[in-house]
Amino acid sequence: MISGYMNFAYQILIHTPVFVWFLLAFLIWQGIKAMQPRKAPIWRALIVPVVFIVWGISRIGFGPQASIWPLVAWSAAALALLPLGVLTPRPFDVDHVTGEIIRPGSIFALVRNLVVFGLQYTVSVISAIDVHDRALAIIVGRAISGATAGYFLGSTIALLLAYRRKRAEG
Repeated sequence: MISGYMNFAYQILIHTPVFVWFLLAFLIWQGIKAMQPRKAPIWRALIVPVVFIVWGISRIGFGPQASIWPLVAWSAAALALLPLGVLTPRPFDVDHVTGEIIRPGSIFALVRNLVVFGLQYTVSVISAIDVHDRALAIIVGRAISGATAGYFLGSTIALLLAYRRKRAEG
């Protein structure tokens, strides 16, 4: 019984595209770096949000579909989480000499990155291995992708607006 589960897990791992492991390593690395106070140019602070926004948008699937529900799920989740991203900005200051942002250390980014990655990965695995659960996994996956894209779009908007305001104050 245990060897069957081990073989199943092994098959999932070896059939996962290599780029997924590089993405996971990048997200962990970024999350660990975010645990320390840091100073960075604004463009660097936008890398992880852009990765998640692009990943979220890429999963919409504009091809011919038998159902509109995946797009509805994506749109509804994106619209639901966009305000959360706007209304819950992470704190930062601005170095008025260099224009860089200064952020306190926090475990939030690491946890957020791992949760979003884990959800996306799980849904991708389910939709790849079980034909009977594929339709539901596609809808749930689109909702997760939409929520991710909406949240990160909202947080990017909040970051850019706060950065502009703080730069003007200095």
